[in-house]
Amino acid sequence: MPPDEQGLSLPSPDRLSNLNIYLIDDILSRLSFRDVVRVSTLSNDWQYICWRIPHVKFDQTVWKTPEDLTSPTIGFIPILESFLRFHRGIILKVTLNITSLIVCPDVDRLIFSLDTDHLQHFVLKLPFTYPPYRLPNFFFNCSALRHLYLKECEIQLPCFFKGFNKLIRLILKSVMLSSDTFESLISNCPLLEDLVLKDIDNLYPMSINAPKLRSFVFRGDIQLIYLENVPVLSNVLYAPRELVLQDEDDFVNIFSSIPALECFSWDFFEVDNGSTEVIPTRLPSALNCLKRLFMSWINLGEYLELSFSLCIIRSSPNLEEIEIKECILSDGDYFESVPQEVVDEIPASFSDITFNHLRTVKFYDVLLEEVEMQLIKVLLAKSPALVKMVIKPRQMETNKSLNVLAEITKFQRASSKVEVVYLVD
Repeated sequence: MPPDEQGLSLPSPDRLSNLNIYLIDDILSRLSFRDVVRVSTLSNDWQYICWRIPHVKFDQTVWKTPEDLTSPTIGFIPILESFLRFHRGIILKVTLNITSLIVCPDVDRLIFSLDTDHLQHFVLKLPFTYPPYRLPNFFFNCSALRHLYLKECEIQLPCFFKGFNKLIRLILKSVMLSSDTFESLISNCPLLEDLVLKDIDNLYPMSINAPKLRSFVFRGDIQLIYLENVPVLSNVLYAPRELVLQDEDDFVNIFSSIPALECFSWDFFEVDNGSTEVIPTRLPSALNCLKRLFMSWINLGEYLELSFSLCIIRSSPNLEEIEIKECILSDGDYFESVPQEVVDEIPASFSDITFNHLRTVKFYDVLLEEVEMQLIKVLLAKSPALVKMVIKPRQMETNKSLNVLAEITKFQRASSKVEVVYLVD
Protein backbone atom coordinates (compact mmCIF):
# COMPACT_ATOMS: atom_id res chain seq x y z
CA MET A 1 0.00 0.00 0.00
CA PRO A 2 1.43 3.47 -0.86
CA PRO A 3 2.21 5.76 2.15
CA ASP A 4 0.58 9.19 2.50
CA GLU A 5 2.47 12.40 3.45
CA GLN A 6 2.45 11.42 7.12
CA GLY A 7 3.83 7.97 6.43
CA LEU A 8 0.54 6.19 6.93
CA SER A 9 -0.47 3.40 4.60
CA LEU A 10 -3.51 3.97 2.39
CA PRO A 11 -5.70 1.19 1.03
CA SER A 12 -4.98 0.09 -2.51
CA PRO A 13 -7.29 1.59 -5.12
CA ASP A 14 -10.20 -0.61 -6.21
CA ARG A 15 -9.30 -1.15 -9.86
CA LEU A 16 -12.46 -3.09 -10.57
CA SER A 17 -14.72 -0.30 -9.42
CA ASN A 18 -12.76 2.22 -11.47
CA LEU A 19 -13.49 0.40 -14.71
CA ASN A 20 -15.79 2.08 -17.19
CA ILE A 21 -19.37 1.04 -16.44
CA TYR A 22 -19.96 0.00 -20.06
CA LEU A 23 -16.86 -2.20 -19.95
CA ILE A 24 -18.09 -3.82 -16.74
CA ASP A 25 -21.48 -4.52 -18.31
CA ASP A 26 -19.82 -6.02 -21.38
CA ILE A 27 -17.71 -8.35 -19.23
CA LEU A 28 -20.66 -9.46 -17.13
CA SER A 29 -22.84 -10.04 -20.19
CA ARG A 30 -20.51 -12.88 -21.19
CA LEU A 31 -20.95 -14.74 -17.90
CA SER A 32 -23.68 -17.03 -16.60
CA PHE A 33 -25.97 -15.66 -13.94
CA ARG A 34 -24.29 -17.78 -11.26
CA ASP A 35 -20.89 -16.31 -12.18
CA VAL A 36 -22.29 -12.79 -12.14
CA VAL A 37 -23.47 -13.34 -8.58
CA ARG A 38 -20.01 -14.60 -7.65
CA VAL A 39 -18.39 -11.55 -9.23
CA SER A 40 -20.52 -9.31 -7.02
CA THR A 41 -18.44 -10.45 -4.03
CA LEU A 42 -15.18 -9.07 -5.46
CA SER A 43 -15.84 -5.49 -4.49
CA ASN A 44 -18.02 -3.61 -2.00
CA ASP A 45 -19.19 -1.36 -4.79
CA TRP A 46 -20.19 -4.41 -6.77
CA GLN A 47 -22.33 -5.92 -4.03
CA TYR A 48 -25.56 -5.26 -5.88
CA ILE A 49 -24.22 -5.19 -9.41
CA CYS A 50 -26.09 -8.35 -10.41
CA TRP A 51 -29.36 -6.54 -9.76
CA ARG A 52 -28.76 -3.81 -12.32
CA ILE A 53 -26.94 -5.50 -15.22
CA PRO A 54 -28.70 -4.97 -18.57
CA HIS A 55 -27.72 -8.42 -19.93
CA VAL A 56 -29.00 -11.52 -18.15
CA LYS A 57 -28.13 -15.15 -18.92
CA PHE A 58 -29.82 -18.14 -17.29
CA ASP A 59 -28.56 -21.61 -18.18
CA GLN A 60 -27.83 -25.02 -16.63
CA THR A 61 -25.21 -23.51 -14.32
CA VAL A 62 -27.92 -22.21 -11.98
CA TRP A 63 -28.53 -25.80 -10.89
CA LYS A 64 -26.12 -27.14 -8.32
CA THR A 65 -26.24 -30.84 -9.20
CA PRO A 66 -27.24 -32.98 -12.21
CA GLU A 67 -30.12 -34.35 -10.16
CA ASP A 68 -31.68 -30.89 -10.08
CA LEU A 69 -32.17 -31.05 -13.84
CA THR A 70 -35.04 -33.49 -13.34
CA SER A 71 -36.86 -30.96 -11.14
CA PRO A 72 -36.33 -27.44 -12.47
CA THR A 73 -38.36 -25.82 -9.71
CA ILE A 74 -35.52 -26.64 -7.27
CA GLY A 75 -33.11 -24.16 -8.78
CA PHE A 76 -34.75 -22.25 -11.55
CA ILE A 77 -37.90 -20.78 -10.02
CA PRO A 78 -36.37 -19.40 -6.76
CA ILE A 79 -33.43 -17.84 -8.57
CA LEU A 80 -35.64 -16.36 -11.25
CA GLU A 81 -38.10 -14.96 -8.73
CA SER A 82 -35.28 -13.43 -6.68
CA PHE A 83 -33.80 -11.80 -9.73
CA LEU A 84 -37.12 -10.36 -10.89
CA ARG A 85 -37.91 -9.07 -7.41
CA PHE A 86 -34.63 -7.25 -6.82
CA HIS A 87 -33.49 -6.16 -10.27
CA ARG A 88 -33.39 -2.44 -10.93
CA GLY A 89 -32.77 -0.83 -14.26
CA ILE A 90 -33.40 -1.66 -17.90
CA ILE A 91 -32.83 -5.17 -19.25
CA LEU A 92 -31.67 -5.09 -22.87
CA LYS A 93 -30.76 -8.75 -23.37
CA VAL A 94 -32.15 -11.97 -21.86
CA THR A 95 -30.83 -15.47 -22.57
CA LEU A 96 -32.60 -18.56 -21.24
CA ASN A 97 -30.76 -21.70 -22.36
CA ILE A 98 -32.10 -24.77 -20.59
CA THR A 99 -32.10 -27.41 -23.34
CA SER A 100 -30.68 -30.11 -21.04
CA LEU A 101 -33.63 -30.11 -18.66
CA ILE A 102 -35.77 -33.21 -18.47
CA VAL A 103 -38.95 -31.14 -18.37
CA CYS A 104 -39.71 -27.58 -19.39
CA PRO A 105 -40.27 -25.22 -16.46
CA ASP A 106 -42.86 -22.50 -16.38
CA VAL A 107 -41.08 -19.58 -18.03
CA ASP A 108 -44.13 -17.36 -18.29
CA ARG A 109 -42.95 -15.43 -15.24
CA LEU A 110 -39.77 -14.53 -17.08
CA ILE A 111 -41.68 -13.55 -20.23
CA PHE A 112 -44.11 -11.35 -18.32
CA SER A 113 -41.24 -9.60 -16.55
CA LEU A 114 -39.73 -8.38 -19.82
CA ASP A 115 -39.56 -4.68 -20.45
CA THR A 116 -41.37 -4.63 -23.78
CA ASP A 117 -40.27 -1.06 -24.53
CA HIS A 118 -36.53 -1.70 -24.15
CA LEU A 119 -35.73 -5.41 -24.65
CA GLN A 120 -33.49 -5.72 -27.71
CA HIS A 121 -32.10 -9.25 -27.63
CA PHE A 122 -33.99 -12.36 -26.52
CA VAL A 123 -32.78 -15.98 -26.65
CA LEU A 124 -35.11 -18.80 -25.58
CA LYS A 125 -33.75 -22.35 -25.89
CA LEU A 126 -36.05 -24.91 -24.29
CA PRO A 127 -35.96 -28.71 -24.00
CA PHE A 128 -38.05 -30.83 -26.34
CA THR A 129 -41.59 -31.36 -25.05
CA TYR A 130 -44.89 -32.23 -26.65
CA PRO A 131 -46.87 -30.17 -26.98
CA PRO A 132 -44.18 -27.48 -27.10
CA TYR A 133 -44.18 -24.40 -24.92
CA ARG A 134 -46.34 -21.69 -26.48
CA LEU A 135 -45.11 -18.12 -26.34
CA PRO A 136 -47.64 -15.97 -24.46
CA ASN A 137 -49.34 -13.16 -26.35
CA PHE A 138 -47.65 -10.63 -24.07
CA PHE A 139 -44.29 -11.41 -25.70
CA PHE A 140 -45.40 -9.91 -29.01
CA ASN A 141 -45.50 -6.47 -27.40
CA CYS A 142 -41.68 -6.35 -27.47
CA SER A 143 -41.45 -3.54 -29.98
CA ALA A 144 -37.71 -2.84 -29.47
CA LEU A 145 -36.49 -6.35 -30.37
CA ARG A 146 -33.49 -6.46 -32.71
CA HIS A 147 -32.32 -10.09 -32.23
CA LEU A 148 -34.59 -13.06 -31.54
CA TYR A 149 -33.65 -16.76 -31.13
CA LEU A 150 -36.37 -19.32 -30.39
CA LYS A 151 -35.92 -23.08 -29.99
CA GLU A 152 -38.51 -25.77 -29.17
CA CYS A 153 -41.60 -23.62 -28.80
CA GLU A 154 -44.83 -22.75 -30.59
CA ILE A 155 -45.73 -19.42 -32.15
CA GLN A 156 -49.26 -18.16 -32.62
CA LEU A 157 -49.52 -14.46 -33.41
CA PRO A 158 -52.16 -12.50 -31.47
CA CYS A 159 -54.58 -10.31 -33.36
CA PHE A 160 -52.97 -7.14 -31.98
CA PHE A 161 -49.51 -8.00 -33.36
CA LYS A 162 -48.22 -5.08 -35.41
CA GLY A 163 -44.79 -6.52 -36.11
CA PHE A 164 -41.23 -6.35 -34.83
CA ASN A 165 -40.32 -3.14 -36.63
CA LYS A 166 -36.70 -3.12 -35.42
CA LEU A 167 -35.89 -6.83 -35.72
CA ILE A 168 -32.68 -7.47 -37.68
CA ARG A 169 -31.87 -11.12 -36.90
CA LEU A 170 -34.31 -14.02 -36.44
CA ILE A 171 -33.38 -17.64 -35.64
CA LEU A 172 -36.11 -20.29 -35.43
CA LYS A 173 -35.06 -23.83 -34.59
CA SER A 174 -37.51 -26.69 -34.05
CA VAL A 175 -40.34 -24.19 -33.79
CA MET A 176 -43.96 -25.05 -34.48
CA LEU A 177 -45.96 -22.50 -36.48
CA SER A 178 -48.37 -22.42 -39.39
CA SER A 179 -47.52 -21.10 -42.85
CA ASP A 180 -49.82 -18.10 -42.35
CA THR A 181 -48.17 -17.32 -39.02
CA PHE A 182 -44.69 -17.59 -40.51
CA GLU A 183 -45.49 -15.39 -43.49
CA SER A 184 -47.18 -12.80 -41.30
CA LEU A 185 -44.25 -12.79 -38.89
CA ILE A 186 -41.64 -12.31 -41.63
CA SER A 187 -43.59 -9.70 -43.58
CA ASN A 188 -44.02 -7.69 -40.36
CA CYS A 189 -40.27 -7.49 -39.75
CA PRO A 190 -39.42 -4.82 -42.36
CA LEU A 191 -35.75 -4.47 -41.31
CA LEU A 192 -34.96 -8.20 -41.18
CA GLU A 193 -31.46 -8.88 -42.56
CA ASP A 194 -30.51 -12.30 -41.18
CA LEU A 195 -32.86 -15.32 -41.10
CA VAL A 196 -32.06 -18.85 -39.87
CA LEU A 197 -34.65 -21.64 -40.14
CA LYS A 198 -33.83 -25.13 -38.91
CA ASP A 199 -36.17 -28.08 -38.51
CA ILE A 200 -39.38 -26.07 -38.63
CA ASP A 201 -42.38 -28.23 -37.71
CA ASN A 202 -44.61 -27.45 -40.68
CA LEU A 203 -45.45 -29.58 -43.71
CA TYR A 204 -46.92 -26.80 -45.86
CA PRO A 205 -45.22 -24.28 -48.18
CA MET A 206 -44.00 -21.04 -46.64
CA SER A 207 -43.15 -17.84 -48.51
CA ILE A 208 -40.52 -15.30 -47.52
CA ASN A 209 -41.17 -11.64 -48.22
CA ALA A 210 -38.21 -9.75 -46.77
CA PRO A 211 -36.93 -6.88 -48.97
CA LYS A 212 -33.89 -6.19 -46.74
CA LEU A 213 -32.88 -9.83 -46.14
CA ARG A 214 -29.16 -10.38 -46.80
CA SER A 215 -28.41 -13.76 -45.19
CA PHE A 216 -30.54 -16.91 -45.15
CA VAL A 217 -29.71 -20.29 -43.58
CA PHE A 218 -32.19 -23.11 -44.07
CA ARG A 219 -32.30 -26.76 -43.03
CA GLY A 220 -35.39 -28.72 -43.94
CA ASP A 221 -37.48 -29.55 -47.00
CA ILE A 222 -36.38 -27.07 -49.64
CA GLN A 223 -39.57 -27.52 -51.66
CA LEU A 224 -41.53 -25.89 -48.84
CA ILE A 225 -39.63 -22.57 -48.93
CA TYR A 226 -40.39 -19.92 -51.53
CA LEU A 227 -38.19 -16.83 -51.73
CA GLU A 228 -40.71 -14.39 -53.16
CA ASN A 229 -39.26 -10.95 -52.47
CA VAL A 230 -35.59 -10.98 -51.47
CA PRO A 231 -33.93 -8.50 -53.88
CA VAL A 232 -30.73 -7.99 -51.82
CA LEU A 233 -30.28 -11.54 -50.49
CA SER A 234 -26.58 -12.29 -51.03
CA ASN A 235 -25.62 -15.11 -48.64
CA VAL A 236 -27.52 -18.43 -48.71
CA LEU A 237 -26.83 -21.75 -47.01
CA TYR A 238 -29.11 -24.67 -47.86
CA ALA A 239 -28.93 -27.94 -45.95
CA PRO A 240 -31.90 -29.87 -47.33
CA ARG A 241 -32.96 -33.16 -45.81
CA GLU A 242 -33.86 -34.34 -49.30
CA LEU A 243 -34.21 -32.70 -52.68
CA VAL A 244 -37.11 -34.01 -54.77
CA LEU A 245 -37.34 -32.47 -58.24
CA GLN A 246 -40.41 -33.08 -60.41
CA ASP A 247 -39.29 -31.01 -63.39
CA GLU A 248 -36.65 -28.53 -64.46
CA ASP A 249 -38.61 -25.59 -63.09
CA ASP A 250 -38.31 -26.96 -59.56
CA PHE A 251 -34.53 -26.71 -59.79
CA VAL A 252 -34.46 -23.37 -61.59
CA ASN A 253 -36.83 -21.79 -59.07
CA ILE A 254 -34.36 -22.39 -56.25
CA PHE A 255 -32.11 -19.72 -57.74
CA SER A 256 -34.33 -17.57 -59.96
CA SER A 257 -35.52 -15.38 -57.08
CA ILE A 258 -32.02 -14.58 -55.70
CA PRO A 259 -30.58 -12.08 -58.22
CA ALA A 260 -28.04 -10.63 -55.75
CA LEU A 261 -26.62 -14.00 -54.62
CA GLU A 262 -22.89 -13.64 -53.81
CA CYS A 263 -22.14 -16.59 -51.54
CA PHE A 264 -23.89 -19.94 -51.90
CA SER A 265 -23.34 -22.96 -49.65
CA TRP A 266 -24.90 -26.36 -50.19
CA ASP A 267 -24.59 -28.92 -47.41
CA PHE A 268 -25.68 -32.57 -47.06
CA PHE A 269 -26.95 -33.43 -50.51
CA GLU A 270 -29.57 -36.18 -50.69
CA VAL A 271 -31.56 -36.33 -53.90
CA ASP A 272 -34.46 -38.44 -54.99
CA ASN A 273 -33.36 -40.76 -57.82
CA GLY A 274 -36.31 -39.72 -59.92
CA SER A 275 -34.78 -36.26 -60.29
CA THR A 276 -31.91 -37.33 -62.56
CA GLU A 277 -33.07 -35.70 -65.79
CA VAL A 278 -34.44 -32.39 -64.51
CA ILE A 279 -31.20 -30.51 -63.85
CA PRO A 280 -30.26 -28.34 -66.85
CA THR A 281 -26.76 -27.92 -68.21
CA ARG A 282 -26.96 -24.27 -67.14
CA LEU A 283 -29.51 -22.03 -65.45
CA PRO A 284 -31.63 -19.86 -67.77
CA SER A 285 -30.24 -16.75 -66.07
CA ALA A 286 -26.59 -16.65 -65.08
CA LEU A 287 -25.67 -16.11 -61.43
CA ASN A 288 -23.58 -13.07 -62.31
CA CYS A 289 -23.17 -11.89 -58.70
CA LEU A 290 -22.07 -15.26 -57.30
CA LYS A 291 -18.46 -15.05 -56.09
CA ARG A 292 -18.10 -17.82 -53.51
CA LEU A 293 -19.41 -21.38 -53.93
CA PHE A 294 -19.15 -23.99 -51.17
CA MET A 295 -20.50 -27.51 -51.58
CA SER A 296 -20.00 -30.15 -48.91
CA TRP A 297 -21.08 -33.75 -48.37
CA ILE A 298 -21.72 -34.34 -52.06
CA ASN A 299 -20.60 -37.08 -54.44
CA LEU A 300 -19.14 -35.91 -57.73
CA GLY A 301 -19.16 -39.53 -58.83
CA GLU A 302 -22.95 -39.69 -58.48
CA TYR A 303 -24.72 -38.60 -61.65
CA LEU A 304 -27.28 -36.21 -60.19
CA GLU A 305 -24.93 -34.58 -57.73
CA LEU A 306 -22.34 -34.07 -60.43
CA SER A 307 -25.02 -32.53 -62.67
CA PHE A 308 -26.02 -30.18 -59.87
CA SER A 309 -22.43 -29.09 -59.21
CA LEU A 310 -21.55 -28.57 -62.86
CA CYS A 311 -24.75 -26.62 -63.53
CA ILE A 312 -24.01 -24.14 -60.74
CA ILE A 313 -20.36 -23.74 -61.76
CA ARG A 314 -21.19 -23.25 -65.44
CA SER A 315 -23.89 -20.71 -64.50
CA SER A 316 -21.51 -18.58 -62.39
CA PRO A 317 -19.02 -16.80 -64.68
CA ASN A 318 -17.75 -14.41 -62.01
CA LEU A 319 -16.78 -16.94 -59.35
CA GLU A 320 -13.78 -16.03 -57.20
CA GLU A 321 -13.69 -19.06 -54.90
CA ILE A 322 -14.86 -22.67 -55.16
CA GLU A 323 -14.67 -25.22 -52.36
CA ILE A 324 -15.93 -28.78 -52.75
CA LYS A 325 -15.89 -31.37 -49.99
CA GLU A 326 -17.04 -34.85 -50.90
CA CYS A 327 -18.76 -37.15 -48.45
CA ILE A 328 -16.90 -40.22 -47.24
CA LEU A 329 -18.77 -43.44 -47.90
CA SER A 330 -18.21 -46.46 -45.71
CA ASP A 331 -17.70 -48.80 -48.66
CA GLY A 332 -15.53 -46.40 -50.61
CA ASP A 333 -17.76 -46.61 -53.70
CA TYR A 334 -20.19 -44.25 -55.36
CA PHE A 335 -23.93 -44.80 -55.10
CA GLU A 336 -24.42 -44.63 -58.87
CA SER A 337 -21.56 -44.19 -61.30
CA VAL A 338 -21.61 -41.41 -63.85
CA PRO A 339 -22.08 -42.62 -67.44
CA GLN A 340 -18.83 -42.49 -69.39
CA GLU A 341 -20.34 -40.28 -72.08
CA VAL A 342 -21.18 -37.69 -69.41
CA VAL A 343 -17.59 -37.75 -68.15
CA ASP A 344 -16.26 -37.35 -71.70
CA GLU A 345 -18.54 -34.35 -72.33
CA ILE A 346 -17.32 -32.32 -69.34
CA PRO A 347 -14.55 -30.41 -71.18
CA ALA A 348 -16.84 -29.58 -74.12
CA SER A 349 -19.55 -28.27 -71.78
CA PHE A 350 -17.11 -25.57 -70.62
CA SER A 351 -15.86 -24.68 -74.12
CA ASP A 352 -17.39 -21.18 -74.14
CA ILE A 353 -16.65 -20.34 -70.49
CA THR A 354 -13.67 -18.55 -68.97
CA PHE A 355 -13.47 -17.89 -65.22
CA ASN A 356 -11.63 -14.58 -65.32
CA HIS A 357 -12.08 -13.88 -61.60
CA LEU A 358 -11.51 -17.32 -60.09
CA ARG A 359 -8.56 -17.19 -57.69
CA THR A 360 -8.97 -20.10 -55.28
CA VAL A 361 -10.19 -23.68 -55.76
CA LYS A 362 -10.25 -26.32 -53.03
CA PHE A 363 -11.09 -30.02 -53.29
CA TYR A 364 -11.29 -31.98 -50.04
CA ASP A 365 -11.72 -35.74 -49.50
CA VAL A 366 -11.96 -36.45 -53.23
CA LEU A 367 -11.42 -39.88 -54.76
CA LEU A 368 -9.69 -38.36 -57.80
CA GLU A 369 -11.40 -40.72 -60.19
CA GLU A 370 -11.93 -39.61 -63.80
CA VAL A 371 -14.84 -37.28 -62.94
CA GLU A 372 -12.86 -35.25 -60.43
CA MET A 373 -9.79 -35.22 -62.66
CA GLN A 374 -11.82 -33.81 -65.55
CA LEU A 375 -13.17 -31.00 -63.38
CA ILE A 376 -9.69 -30.18 -62.05
CA LYS A 377 -8.36 -30.14 -65.60
CA VAL A 378 -11.12 -27.81 -66.81
CA LEU A 379 -10.72 -25.32 -63.94
CA LEU A 380 -6.95 -25.14 -64.43
CA ALA A 381 -7.37 -24.54 -68.16
CA LYS A 382 -10.20 -22.00 -67.86
CA SER A 383 -9.01 -19.78 -64.98
CA PRO A 384 -6.35 -17.23 -66.03
CA ALA A 385 -6.42 -15.44 -62.65
CA LEU A 386 -6.16 -18.61 -60.56
CA VAL A 387 -3.67 -18.25 -57.69
CA LYS A 388 -4.12 -21.44 -55.68
CA MET A 389 -5.67 -24.88 -56.08
CA VAL A 390 -5.71 -27.16 -53.04
CA ILE A 391 -6.34 -30.88 -53.55
CA LYS A 392 -6.70 -33.21 -50.59
CA PRO A 393 -7.49 -36.73 -51.79
CA ARG A 394 -9.09 -39.39 -49.72
CA GLN A 395 -6.67 -41.94 -48.39
CA MET A 396 -5.26 -44.03 -51.22
CA GLU A 397 -2.26 -46.22 -51.95
CA THR A 398 1.01 -44.34 -52.30
CA ASN A 399 1.68 -45.46 -55.87
CA LYS A 400 -1.77 -44.38 -57.03
CA SER A 401 -1.44 -41.06 -55.24
CA LEU A 402 1.89 -40.36 -56.94
CA ASN A 403 0.48 -41.31 -60.33
CA VAL A 404 -2.47 -38.95 -59.86
CA LEU A 405 -0.17 -36.12 -58.81
CA ALA A 406 2.03 -36.71 -61.85
CA GLU A 407 -1.01 -36.53 -64.11
CA ILE A 408 -2.23 -33.29 -62.55
CA THR A 409 1.16 -31.63 -63.04
CA LYS A 410 0.79 -32.22 -66.79
CA PHE A 411 -2.57 -30.41 -67.04
CA GLN A 412 -2.59 -27.19 -69.03
CA ARG A 413 -2.79 -24.07 -66.87
CA ALA A 414 -4.22 -20.75 -67.99
CA SER A 415 -2.57 -18.96 -65.08
CA SER A 416 1.22 -18.76 -64.84
CA LYS A 417 0.97 -17.91 -61.13
CA VAL A 418 -1.19 -20.77 -59.93
CA GLU A 419 0.15 -22.92 -57.10
CA VAL A 420 -1.22 -26.46 -56.91
CA VAL A 421 -1.06 -27.78 -53.34
CA TYR A 422 -1.46 -31.54 -53.07
CA LEU A 423 -2.16 -32.63 -49.49
CA VAL A 424 -1.65 -36.24 -48.40
CA ASP A 425 -1.72 -37.80 -44.95
